[in-house]
Amino acid sequence: MPIRSFFEQYGESAFRDQEEVVIDELTRSDHEPRIIATGGGAVLRQANRAHLHDRTTVIYLRSSPEELYRRLRHDTQRPLLQVDDPLAKLRELYDQRHPLYEEVAHYSVDTGRPSVATLVNMIMMQLEVAGLLPSGVQVVGNASTQNNG
Repeated sequence: MPIRSFFEQYGESAFRDQEEVVIDELTRSDHEPRIIATGGGAVLRQANRAHLHDRTTVIYLRSSPEELYRRLRHDTQRPLLQVDDPLAKLRELYDQRHPLYEEVAHYSVDTGRPSVATLVNMIMMQLEVAGLLPSGVQVVGNASTQNNG
């Protein structure tokens, strides 16, 4: 079910309840390593912040409300942005969520306008410096490779 339909039928609170269950399940240590891309409101609940911070390595992909507006202005599937002034709503959400993401994040990357490959390389460099990736892992196009020699 699309998120917008879920919000319309069950409301945001029910969505956040489901989100909390999924985050708890996905961040348990019995899972294989994975990348979890949460929605912007995932940090609103303390339990989610604790699970994400304590059980994973969180990389906050930081964008300004203006940059988010540029990317999302034609998106009709984000229920919280279906308002008269989506930029004002994005500013409100940023003011509410940014401090929570800063609290949870182990690393932050300003997204701005670099290419996806550049952002991936920036993230991988931070993880390599932190000892969370083996050295020599390189991003080539959409795949990563390891330089063994």
